[in-house]
Amino acid sequence: MAAMPINRFSSAALVALVLGLSVTAGAGPSRASDSWSELKGAIFGDRAIADDRVVELEAPSRATDPAVVPVVIRLAEDAAIKQVTLIVDENPAPVAATFTLGPDTGIRSIETRLRVNAYSNVRAVAETADGALHESVVYVKASGGCAAPAARNPAEAASTLGEMRLRRLVEAANGQTQEAQLMIRHPNNSGLQRDQVTHLYIPAHFVSDLEVRLDDKPFLSMSGGISISEDPNFRFRYDGPEGVFRVIASDTEGQTFAKVFSPGEG
Repeated sequence: MAAMPINRFSSAALVALVLGLSVTAGAGPSRASDSWSELKGAIFGDRAIADDRVVELEAPSRATDPAVVPVVIRLAEDAAIKQVTLIVDENPAPVAATFTLGPDTGIRSIETRLRVNAYSNVRAVAETADGALHESVVYVKASGGCAAPAARNPAEAASTLGEMRLRRLVEAANGQTQEAQLMIRHPNNSGLQRDQVTHLYIPAHFVSDLEVRLDDKPFLSMSGGISISEDPNFRFRYDGPEGVFRVIASDTEGQTFAKVFSPGEG
């Protein structure tokens, strides 16, 4: 595999690359388990990880499109979860994203879309306020997601770079449970894709950091990598006010995009 020209990774993802982990398409569950034994130490050290219902991950067992694999992370209401790490064991940079939850945000679920490069375990590892780790794992059959060509041509992607929309989807009868979807126009190039004309590798260029504030209080932040799909899409359900969202996104080329969404605006 050709060298991947990546400008920036989360520290955990960088460690995983140094390990030189296999990304062979068609790897079975035992191979995924072998990768995790190395990954776990690189990311979490020797900390114990409980397999319980504090966090639950939903993902298709066989992906329709390996470049756009939907995942849902559900969080237990009675658990004080402060951080969730989303990992694709067999991807070139396994750490897809690390989400940090603001205090008392009432976030109940986070949804996004992933690139999956080979048959792999996909896992969500949640850290609670007491420092304990909890995980949920789904084995996903998919191949080639990180190298799949972009859906939009470069000119179109450049013309809308950084545009953001926020849709408010659900308001429960009690006025407390909300659901919102944040969409960001960005190619999120992985560094493994080839230009369809020149056949040269397209340099990695992706949203690396995201900060979302609700009524000027920390709500959700993300440190992301190449495994988040083109045009990043995040959907979250939470108990709280409809409120004013302030979103700031940064990418690996140092560009920053910001927008404020008041109730009724998208």
